[in-house]
Amino acid sequence: MKTISSILAFSLMVCSASSLAQDTQSQDDNQTEATETLATEDSTVDGQSNVDPEAQDADQVNPPADAADSTQEDRSVRRLGDMVRSGSSEFSMDIPTISAPQVDPASLPNVSLPNAAQDEVLQELLRRRVFSPNSEQIQAELTDLMDEVEANAQAALAVGDLAQAQRLVNVIEEFEPDRAVIDQVADEVARIEDVSIALENATLALETGNLVAPEGTNASALFRQVLTLDSENAAAQQGLENVFSAMLERAVEQSQELDFESAEATLNDALTVVDNPSAVDETRAEIARFREQYLSDLDDSVLQSIERGDYDQADGAITRLLALSYPRDRIDELQGILSDARLYGSLDPGQIFSDESDTMLGPAPDLVVVPAGTFMMGSPDNEDDRFDNEGPLHRVTFQRGFALSRTEITVADFELFVNATGYRTDAERSGESRVYDPRTGRMDMQPGMTWRNDYTGEQADPDLPVIHVSWNDARAYVNWLGRETGRTYRLPSEAEFEYALRAGSQTPYWWGEGSPEDETENVTGDRDISPTNANWNVAFRRYTDGFWGPAPVASLRPNPFGFYDMSGNVMEWVEDCWHDSFVRAPDDGSSWMNPGCDRHVIKGGAWSSTPAMSRSAFRLLGNASTADMRVGFRVARDL
Repeated sequence: MKTISSILAFSLMVCSASSLAQDTQSQDDNQTEATETLATEDSTVDGQSNVDPEAQDADQVNPPADAADSTQEDRSVRRLGDMVRSGSSEFSMDIPTISAPQVDPASLPNVSLPNAAQDEVLQELLRRRVFSPNSEQIQAELTDLMDEVEANAQAALAVGDLAQAQRLVNVIEEFEPDRAVIDQVADEVARIEDVSIALENATLALETGNLVAPEGTNASALFRQVLTLDSENAAAQQGLENVFSAMLERAVEQSQELDFESAEATLNDALTVVDNPSAVDETRAEIARFREQYLSDLDDSVLQSIERGDYDQADGAITRLLALSYPRDRIDELQGILSDARLYGSLDPGQIFSDESDTMLGPAPDLVVVPAGTFMMGSPDNEDDRFDNEGPLHRVTFQRGFALSRTEITVADFELFVNATGYRTDAERSGESRVYDPRTGRMDMQPGMTWRNDYTGEQADPDLPVIHVSWNDARAYVNWLGRETGRTYRLPSEAEFEYALRAGSQTPYWWGEGSPEDETENVTGDRDISPTNANWNVAFRRYTDGFWGPAPVASLRPNPFGFYDMSGNVMEWVEDCWHDSFVRAPDDGSSWMNPGCDRHVIKGGAWSSTPAMSRSAFRLLGNASTADMRVGFRVARDL
């Protein structure tokens, strides 16, 4: 009990001492004010001290401050005695000297303000807050100070002094991180940094010659980006002028390289950088004078290029002559010479190539150049397993080469088309397609099948040939591919398909007679085994290709023209309308079309094709909206 009383007494003494210190400070301030008042009222008359008698009386009535302090202290002691209930009217105890703890500088936030007066207030508030961390008064004073600092930051921001603004908001963020001025300064700093980076990149693009290309990262676009961020930026304005001048110089250089089309395009592009028609017209006139001097040389170069077999250069020279208003009869003569000299455009028979497009999200299909030539289409009357619709046997001649995709169009190829267009196939619209059931060996309609499914209805791998697509779907794909590449894509004609399939052969199969060597085409073989250990009833003898169902494209051997899976894997749609025979069929290799026809030809063999159905002359018909797990397609392109 005695220990508890002692602790309570000591606590009360601490509180009393603190109160006493505050009272003493207050009275010292009052005494100082009284002294200053008396000093003001004292006056000297003729060198003598003039003391007001009433003032003397006041001194007697009002005791000195020391006396008042003593009286107050006595009262404090008595109250303390009462509080501890010592039983005495007076309480006396030696009170030890109590000193305030020293503030550890490390405990204070390491912040300062550039304004000395504001910083002094800030540091004092921080010291006070150490002892009263929850003081509303200190927080209110700190908020008022932050209001002043925010105003200073806004002023610095207005005059472009970002360093000062940043220093101020760093302090604000320490105490009030949600103030909007912090983001404002950060945004301005980011904007200035973006301007600096864009200027640096624009200057580099100008130095490297990327004036208006590639898109988004060329000098013109980057300087305009700077002006979007800072509309009065003098460096960016001058940069556009420099780009304009560089483009005029480039146009002259292009014309000196005989690339007048590019020179004209460059001049037009220059006007999009700086609208200065007079400077462009002056450069254009200079190019025109230069161009006229090359007309006769261009005429000679056409013939020289043809003689060297450089048909691209010859064609380019003819195009330039045409653009320069060269006599039309001479142009026609040169074009005739060039046309006779080449049958395959600028490509070689058997050459593999693909078109490019800036808008496609993936590569266009690989194509093979098919040589010009002639062949007998259909089957002879004495061919085994022949159908009547394969005759009469007739000659077809291709005056020019054409290109055909090396493989069937894959799931990945078709996905690019669907993603770009949002196209819905006929199977998706009808809600079903035919699939194969490995357990029963049956091929039946199943709901919910789309081009994303394989032959059993499972998810198809990207490198499989796309199936469950109709003739309509195939046409939609080739039309899209033509728009994307700017080339003439289409489904092959039946004659083109059979010509490319036969690859110079006139035997029932492109590999000759009878069964092929193993792993030649994905067709039925008597050594093929299904996932349920079944075998084909009708198949090529002593043959296997290693697959049951469609294989990934180009898994087996190409034919002599370089095409894969022409007689197997999946059957393929062609452009032609269905006709029961080849009577009156075209002899130039073109598609045989009738207005409004709804039935089209399906060519080639499939993974499930018997030997009779794998023959080069075999043909089927299908409705334009039909989808099946055995039918896909490939594309043709004009050269």
